[in-house]
Amino acid sequence: MPYKFLSDEWVEAARKIREEAAAPAAAPQPVRMNLVITEVPFGEGTVEAHMDSTDGEVKLDLGHLDVPDVTATLDYGTAKAMMVDANPQAAMQAFMAGKIKLQGDMTKAMALQTGPPNPQLTAKIQEITE
Repeated sequence: MPYKFLSDEWVEAARKIREEAAAPAAAPQPVRMNLVITEVPFGEGTVEAHMDSTDGEVKLDLGHLDVPDVTATLDYGTAKAMMVDANPQAAMQAFMAGKIKLQGDMTKAMALQTGPPNPQLTAKIQEITE
């Protein structure tokens, strides 16, 4: 059953997919990033989430980390293009257009774009996403 991207149900299903993956999503660089997703079409319109790759695997969850390396603020459509569609140009185009605002260590955020997406994980994430 597909879920709305970043809903509680989607986050839980995505977590299961990552846990069951034969090869975890490897991180190109260790980073602790808080995410502020705006223009969300459900709830209060904003989702606070985080991505932590300091143990070598990319982990995404709801809520903010106490001490992030960087905080990214971006709209729902851009976040979905990057995280679900695995569109490699989405981040750079959005950043250049001012749709992504970064606070903190920008070099760590940019280094995340160097790793290729895992096609099996991407396909499974797309299957659960509305």
